[in-house]
This record gives sequence, structure tokens and C-alpha cells, in this order.
Amino acid sequence: MKVDILASGSQGNCIALRSSQTTILVDTGIAKTKIEKRLLEVGIRPDSIEAILITHAHSDHVKGLPLANKYKIPVYAGAGEWRDIKGVDDDLQRSIKAGSDLNIEDWFIETFKTHHDARDPLGYVFHSDDGYKCSICLDTGHVDPTMLSAMEYSNIYVIEANHEPKMVEVSDYPPSVKARIVSHIGHLSNEQTAQALSKLVNGVGEQIYLTHLSSKNNLPVLAEMTVKRALTKKALRADTHYKIKVI
Repeated sequence: MKVDILASGSQGNCIALRSSQTTILVDTGIAKTKIEKRLLEVGIRPDSIEAILITHAHSDHVKGLPLANKYKIPVYAGAGEWRDIKGVDDDLQRSIKAGSDLNIEDWFIETFKTHHDARDPLGYVFHSDDGYKCSICLDTGHVDPTMLSAMEYSNIYVIEANHEPKMVEVSDYPPSVKARIVSHIGHLSNEQTAQALSKLVNGVGEQIYLTHLSSKNNLPVLAEMTVKRALTKKALRADTHYKIKVI
């Protein structure tokens, strides 16, 4: 399994996952032409994409969906999200439910419900034919036991570490936006991400990618240090027991 994070953050999110035979995209939140360029930069032909899985229909996750029509790629999303997704040809639309499983070529994919201010947001767990497991958990206001159960024992964790609450508090955002970010259907704080990972990471060489950082309300070094501090309490050290990268 190979994971390439092509875009991350409030300006757009897009992740490519490769097995030995098949490539799948999770989210297409940047312009179609940018996705094509970044795919080629990591050695993926855009016309080789087998499927696109959408976490939810906010623009920073679906902006580049014209890619699907151009290359006739099936698009999977929570049933409710299709009320807000526009411009995908009818024959390419696939509705899925949280808790359901997918088989796409040599991929086995589990889905789980996340907690965001969208109609039917999802997270995904990918199992490749080489025995690797990758969990992708993007926009969510909290991580519940069902989510932890779905993601446990992964080799790769792609998870948001969106904000530091004190930075949100003193930001110039309107009060309504501040409340949304820190709500139970908003985004994960560094500490929330750290606590989730402390329950998931066992120190057997897992790769952690911290994603979807706010450009105004977080700092990469702060997100990384918060997670490392939580894992140190479990006697786990970066580069010895796990690897961590902030995107």
C-alpha cells in the first residue's frame, strides 16, 4: 500500500491510495487540473483511477469532482451527501451508508460515521491485498468508540489535527464560526487528535499523517508536539515505535 496526500487543509483535500493493482482517491477538494498535475507528479495516471470516495460534500473536499466525468470514474459518497454534490454524471453516482463495506477491485473498504456539520459524513478504512490497513478520518468534531473500533490496528493513520482551541478563541473569526469549529460537529483539536491516537497507536511502526491543519488556528510544530507528548505517556517514541508527519 502507498499513500500520497496530494492536498490537505482548508484550501482543499485529496488523497491517493495505491495497492499493487488499483488506485483510489479520497476526496477531490482542489481543482481538477491540479489533481491531474499532482497525480502525475507521484507517478499516477489520472485515467487509472478506479474510484473516488468522498468524505462529505463541503467544497474543500469535492471541488475537483469534474475529474470523475472526464475519466468516467465512479464516485462513492454517503446517501445524504448527494443532495449537495453537483455535476457528477448520474451513471457514476454510488450511494453508501456508514457501517457498510465495499469491494473495489483488490481493495476491501470499511466505512464509519464521522461527526461534522454535513448530512452524511464518512470516514474510511482501507485493506489492501498486501495485508496493510489505512484509516482516513478527516473532518469530525469528536472521535467516538465506534470510530476507534473501526480504525484500530491500522498501519497508517491519516487524521485531522485542525486547530488549537486557544488560537481559535483569540482569532478574528466571527463568534458563530468559532463555535462551529470547536463544536462536537466541527473539527478535531490537537488534543482530541492526540487522545484518539494514544488509544490507537501500539508502537509497532505505524505511520501517522496529521492533516487538515488550519492555517490560522494551528501550527505544525504544535500539532506534532501535542501528539508526541500523548504517545510519550505510553512510552512510545517517534522514529522508534512510530513515524509521524505533518502535512
